[in-house]
Amino acid sequence: MNLVRRVLCHPVLALLFRLYIGGVFVAAGMNKIIYTGEFAHTIASYRLVPYWGVNLMAIWLPWFEFLAGAMLIAGLRVRPMALAIAGMLAWFCLAVGINLLRGTPIDCGCFSSMEDPMSVMTLLRDLLWLGMALHVYFFDRWLHLERSFSPKLKDLPQ
Repeated sequence: MNLVRRVLCHPVLALLFRLYIGGVFVAAGMNKIIYTGEFAHTIASYRLVPYWGVNLMAIWLPWFEFLAGAMLIAGLRVRPMALAIAGMLAWFCLAVGINLLRGTPIDCGCFSSMEDPMSVMTLLRDLLWLGMALHVYFFDRWLHLERSFSPKLKDLPQ
């Protein structure tokens, strides 16, 4: 039990999760930025966002995903970005779950404009990523770039 706990709580695992989740969100965000129109259509097909908010969300969300992922990779504001990504993943899980219960045959819209049909596997994958993001929030302590540039309190002028 102690070995399992040490492995699961080890900062190296959190660092690997951080780099992986960051890469996933950078890739997903970049694709949605390139194909904004298709992403807007996917958002509308979920039938969860009011019609007037679809385009706004299709423009804003990919940039937020991209920047949050890039900041995770760079080690900048890791805890807030991990929490933001966990929040996005929680909403994605909710949206996927609702549409699975509805039986709506729509594409996931996660990574590309190609067909990626939503399934229980999509929900399980997003739940796994949610767990990884929360793991980063609680256990990641290595290679944070902001620590290299942040002044120490004792070094600040009085």
